[in-house]
Amino acid sequence: MQDVIIIGGSFAGLTAAMQLGRARRKVTVLDTGLNRNRYASHAHNIFGHDGTPPGDLLTAARAQVAHYPAVKMIEARAIGVSGEPDNFVVTTASGDTISGRRLILSYGIVDEFPAIPGFAESWGKTVIHCPFCHGYEVAGTRWGLLYSSPMSLHGPVLYANWTDDITLILDGHAIVDEERSKLEKRGVRIVDGKLSTIHHEDGRISGVTMQDGARIDLEALYAHPRNRPSADLHLQLGLDTKETPTGIMLAVGDMQLTSRPGIFAAGDLVTGMHSVTFANNTGSLAAMGALQSMMV
Repeated sequence: MQDVIIIGGSFAGLTAAMQLGRARRKVTVLDTGLNRNRYASHAHNIFGHDGTPPGDLLTAARAQVAHYPAVKMIEARAIGVSGEPDNFVVTTASGDTISGRRLILSYGIVDEFPAIPGFAESWGKTVIHCPFCHGYEVAGTRWGLLYSSPMSLHGPVLYANWTDDITLILDGHAIVDEERSKLEKRGVRIVDGKLSTIHHEDGRISGVTMQDGARIDLEALYAHPRNRPSADLHLQLGLDTKETPTGIMLAVGDMQLTSRPGIFAAGDLVTGMHSVTFANNTGSLAAMGALQSMMV
């Protein structure tokens, strides 16, 4: 019987594992190795590690976590979960079962790329979602923003910290005249048509073509595709969720506790602010929450 089973061994999961390992608790971490930011060549805005490739960060973290003998890391996909506090059972794709007193769900989310040629190939390089993570490297260049929801209208105000050349591509959506006027007064160009193709070389974009054949020269394109949890374990457990502009996330309370006792969640599953720093924070809180719940 494990004290804690952690499902998902990226930044949030490994942070939780290290914290629990240092508390000398028996922990098993299940991970598929498919961290969400594997598309990015470098991770930025991480204190002490700015510009480090995400894979290098995870390799170092796994080696550090392996130092703690109470923590066991398994490359496996969890496909089933059931039980109650002090008696949870996780089933892997290979048919193995693992029992544990507490659960931490940190299996992250999957981005659902639109069927636009060049989008997937450029994702995490110059088709990006976060200016704090990637904006500095393309500052002062021509930026585009692909409209996905009303939240997109807030982007140009934030992006003005990095560039004064911004094109909003509505991609067939309509916005009210008042919002259009505000953006145009800020110098934002607005294109009403649908995006057809993204032109790139090894993920470095040079522009886009619209369905009407018009070309827009760009060096960066901000986009916020729909996303979904990378597994359905929260559905099996009947956990409460919350809607976000791009998908759903798990609802959590104090110390990352979900709507069911004994089950905690961390990482991109629980916050709309997607970054390594936020993932680490929630992983640490989830570990403390799980530990405290076993001390009652």
